[in-house]
Amino acid sequence: MTAHALAGALADDVRRRVFAAVALGATGTTQIADRAGLPAREVVTALRRLTAASLLVDAGGAFSVDEARLRELARAPQPVRKAAGPEETVLRTFVRDGVLVGLPAQRSRRRTVLEHIARRSFTPDTPYPESAVNDALRPWCADGGSDHVTLRRYLVDELLLTRERGVYRRP
Repeated sequence: MTAHALAGALADDVRRRVFAAVALGATGTTQIADRAGLPAREVVTALRRLTAASLLVDAGGAFSVDEARLRELARAPQPVRKAAGPEETVLRTFVRDGVLVGLPAQRSRRRTVLEHIARRSFTPDTPYPESAVNDALRPWCADGGSDHVTLRRYLVDELLLTRERGVYRRP
């Protein structure tokens, strides 16, 4: 079981309440249902899932926390994550799920974010009317991190888009 699977097993409120009741000493289904304040049917389902996830041990109807398994999970080495480069770190900070959450104040970081947006939104040497540029930039601004007009201005100021007679191009 991974940390992700553990979190998934305890993501449901009913399973968390059942796990807590067992961790606090309740052992039988009726006792767990009383302590958790849940119907027995929901408790049985939660017990089955928590046992399948190796968080609880069923010893003939007496449930307990599988402490050895939890210790094993706690000691398991974390997967080695590749070190993020400076560009990836900046993008992870200011762009989430394809939406701009804010524009960096530092020019070099702002440039990194703007280059990313330009690469993702515009094809090089393709003419775009202002309305198409606005339509391409609006989804980036859905979180309120900036507005499409400011973003368009920064892209032009940083020469990531050129503007001539109302027509924009990515060089």
